[in-house]
Amino acid sequence: MNIGQAAQASGVSQRMIRHYEKIGLVPPPVRRDSGYRDYSDADVHRFRFIANARDLGFPIEEIRSLLGLWQDRGRSSRDVKALALARAEELRRKAAMLEAMRTALNELVEACHGDVRPECPIIERLARMKT
Repeated sequence: MNIGQAAQASGVSQRMIRHYEKIGLVPPPVRRDSGYRDYSDADVHRFRFIANARDLGFPIEEIRSLLGLWQDRGRSSRDVKALALARAEELRRKAAMLEAMRTALNELVEACHGDVRPECPIIERLARMKT
């Protein structure tokens, strides 16, 4: 199938497929005599795998590791679990940071009168230099 068909079948855009090829996340596809890329069902399955991993928050380098583990039938599930646990912990940490940011912003919003006065704790906080 051509890149458009592979993109449609996998749910991964043509642009991202080309990007994954460029960075070596997926092997270069077979080329037809015309020079066009020719993708297999296995390629589409690989693109879906990558998309699913991205949806779970895995960065490219960890997806590269997961692809290696996926293709290694002698792998230990312990290795896969360790990657997933580390990613879950990183997502928990980021979620806590985002929640703290949301709380701080809501406190500033509550302190702001939001009227015609120029005084605004939001602007004052943003203008404050970090030390």
